[in-house]
Amino acid sequence: MTSNLSIYNRKVRTSDQVLKGLIYLAAAAAISLLVGIMGYVFIRGLPQLSWQFLSTVQSARKGTFGILGNIVNTLYIIVITLIIAAPVGIGSAIYLNEYAKPGRLVRTIEFTTEILSGIPSIIFGLFGMVFFGTTLKLGYSVLTGSFTLTLMVLPLITRSTQEALKTVPDSYRFGALGIGATKWYMIRTILLPSAAPGILTGIILSIGRIVGESAALLFTAGSGFQLPKSLFGKLFESSGTLTIQLYLSMQKAKYDQAFGIAVVLLIIVLGINLLTKYLTRKFDVTRLQ
Repeated sequence: MTSNLSIYNRKVRTSDQVLKGLIYLAAAAAISLLVGIMGYVFIRGLPQLSWQFLSTVQSARKGTFGILGNIVNTLYIIVITLIIAAPVGIGSAIYLNEYAKPGRLVRTIEFTTEILSGIPSIIFGLFGMVFFGTTLKLGYSVLTGSFTLTLMVLPLITRSTQEALKTVPDSYRFGALGIGATKWYMIRTILLPSAAPGILTGIILSIGRIVGESAALLFTAGSGFQLPKSLFGKLFESSGTLTIQLYLSMQKAKYDQAFGIAVVLLIIVLGINLLTKYLTRKFDVTRLQ
């Protein structure tokens, strides 16, 4: 005899249906908004894309406009920022999660990290301009912008690495230490490979924030658009990224140029998200094997 309490005999309440409908409506509104924004940007910006647009720099003498210099500047700032921020962020997370004893110091560091992640980027830009640009006499340059962005993405890398390390079962740690492995050997050969998907996700999300940043870089990296004359000489030159050039084009009411740059930025951001999913899935498959 079937019980009346069976889930098959339960009546569907009207309130549940209403709530389910509201959830679907909210999801549809969010997706529609995203598709609408991206569609409008692509419709306005795609006609502006050309080989000349992507492979040249702007020239008042020739009357041409291109964003190659801004693309190179963006790549410079991404690479330099990650070279500094990734080792520091991952190392800090390893210390907090594996070496530091839980207590007031760890709580203070984690609280400070969360505070840093919530500070408006314009304040980072002001600090970077005063400290790195003026006090250290780096001026408007790639280094000034990269040092400033390092402060901005460190909390993201640190927290994502911490969460990734926490997902590794304690049995991995106890098993490695139980067979005589040193703690650093255990971290290097077991914990970090196991937590690699989460760490990599944090780093790639940091790249997305670097690519999309404008306020801080406007105060620190400047708006230069020329191609570098040497590999390391560019580090000390004013270097405007794609977002800075987008801002300047909008300021000058050159909307076609701005939408063209916006399309390039959207493609980069979409590529970063797809790369994140691909690498995370690949690491998960490799780990399961």
